[in-house]
Amino acid sequence: MSESSILQHAPLIVIEVDAGFTVVAWNRRAELAFGTDAAAAVGRDLAEVLPLVRGSWRDLADETGAKPKVWEVRRGEATLALEVWTQAVAGEASGERRTVLYGHDVTARVAAEARAALESTMLTAIKDNLEVSLWSTDERGTFLYMDGKSMRTLGMTPDQFVGHSIYEMYGAAGNNDRIAAAIAGQPEFTGGVELHGHFFDTWYIPIADDPNKVRLVGVTLNVTEAKRAELELRNKLELIERQQEVIRVLATPIIEVWDGVLTMPIVGLIDTARTAEIMDSLLQAVTQTRARFAILDLTGVEVVDTGTASHLIKMIQAIRLLGAEGILTGIHPTIAQTMVALGIDLSRVSVHAKLRDALKHCIRSSSKAAQPVRPGT
Repeated sequence: MSESSILQHAPLIVIEVDAGFTVVAWNRRAELAFGTDAAAAVGRDLAEVLPLVRGSWRDLADETGAKPKVWEVRRGEATLALEVWTQAVAGEASGERRTVLYGHDVTARVAAEARAALESTMLTAIKDNLEVSLWSTDERGTFLYMDGKSMRTLGMTPDQFVGHSIYEMYGAAGNNDRIAAAIAGQPEFTGGVELHGHFFDTWYIPIADDPNKVRLVGVTLNVTEAKRAELELRNKLELIERQQEVIRVLATPIIEVWDGVLTMPIVGLIDTARTAEIMDSLLQAVTQTRARFAILDLTGVEVVDTGTASHLIKMIQAIRLLGAEGILTGIHPTIAQTMVALGIDLSRVSVHAKLRDALKHCIRSSSKAAQPVRPGT
């Protein structure tokens, strides 16, 4: 088989150009790669047949040798990447210098390399600027890689723990079972784990059939600031709840003004929810102190809704069931109108204009109960 026949059927693209870079040979692989027949290519300038994105084919005349170079060729709206070797030869007849181009399509490889470079740039930006550590281990849990800004925050150096076992280093954190499960193929996550005086969230990502023997990839995020903010917020909420409890107690204090006499001065707006709290507190106090009288002083309350007025009467009835007498004092005219409009029966409820009058009533009632019964009376 002749040399020209061998080149014609070679597995590589083979193009031969003369000194002026006019195509003089175009093999079968070139026809398949570019969709251009040899008859349409031979005799034309190579730059016309295969226009470059940048550079000039004539630069190849000075770059002949064993080292290939990648050229980007326009084919319609698409761009092909060709890896090309060049060889200077003498023409068979004239002896003029010619150049033979040997190449193959590396478009997919170049695209993959560009994507890998982009991902590498993004990964570097993430690990150098965010409080994160990226790491990997083999199937035994031995660190293969570790780097990230959060390591430098802790005073560590990249790959400081490469070659060490993750089980031995962080076994005290109690995550060894999760790590083993992740290496076995089950994704895992741990949140808010305290290590080295900081808090971390960690994602354990299993890797299967990796040629570099990576079995587990980890992403560890330093969440110390968020954790401290959460703890601070929780402490503030607990403080607010304690303050609210104090406010509720101060807003509805229960005072034992006399032996067996309780009074609860109520101030401000009272609604159904607050009335329920008042009832619960007052009934518990009556039970604990075994009081005989419970005075509800409404002097500081100007308005109640219809539901609240009804609850107040129910409260008096509940006090009576506990064996004590419920007394209302200081009823504002608008509250009185609300009770009348509801048709509430106050005939069995002791009502007084002032707290002083209610106290006198309690003292008189207590005195009568304490007086001995004389024979014959």
